Amino acid sequence: MSRIENRFVELRARKRKALIPYITAGDPALSTSLSLMHVMVDAGADILELGVPFSDPMADGPVIQAGYERALKHHVSLAHVLALVAEFRKTDTTTPVVLMGYLNPIEIMGYQRFAHEAAEAGVDGVLTVDLPPEEAHELIAALQPVQLDPIFLIAPTSHARRIALVSQVASGFVYYVSLKGVTGAHSLDVTSVADKLAEIRQHTTLPIGVGFGIKDAATAARIARIADAVVVGSALVRCIELNIEQEARMQSDIAGLLNAMREAMDESR
Repeated sequence: MSRIENRFVELRARKRKALIPYITAGDPALSTSLSLMHVMVDAGADILELGVPFSDPMADGPVIQAGYERALKHHVSLAHVLALVAEFRKTDTTTPVVLMGYLNPIEIMGYQRFAHEAAEAGVDGVLTVDLPPEEAHELIAALQPVQLDPIFLIAPTSHARRIALVSQVASGFVYYVSLKGVTGAHSLDVTSVADKLAEIRQHTTLPIGVGFGIKDAATAARIARIADAVVVGSALVRCIELNIEQEARMQSDIAGLLNAMREAMDESR
């Protein structure tokens, strides 16, 4: 059983939904990211999602794009991100870590080498936003032997055949993009999300995480009532952006937001 699967089993036993925060690795520095990973776990995070910096993040909005740019100023690479996870694992061996990013850095490293080094570092899942499941066979073949979960996106426009295909090849959880467009968008329609989740559940028994457009505790609670996991990204990266020179305040703001989300999600049960 993977760390991700085990975490969802634990959460179901406690009748609790997963809180999955996202930050970009190396934004604004790798040492800051390491501290924030521990801060987020202490604030109630169940699974961590780390963005791998990339120069052309086409699925991301301006807030996360700026986070990538800050990390790339320090030349943060995929190898640095794996080293960051390995450092985190020295003191946290239980919190699952998912890498979220784009295919190019993985292709450059090579699928087999990436899978081996990611597993050695303590990564648990991989989400490549620009790799459709129809073209993911080679990467999946590299991930599965080292027990890394391939995670895929389902969009509001995904048809039944695409949902069925994702359900066949994914493991860990399925990530539902609650809005059309890029990360950081708004106008979340929870009723529409609930309808789509019902459709997805006709094809899979995997947990379903919902991300994009979740910025505050109230929205997190509403999504927690219908999904298995709540993913928050842009709101956290915005906290980093606003406190670049004040790391203590950055940590406090991120912890405060996650604590509020965790409390609201638990109260919504």
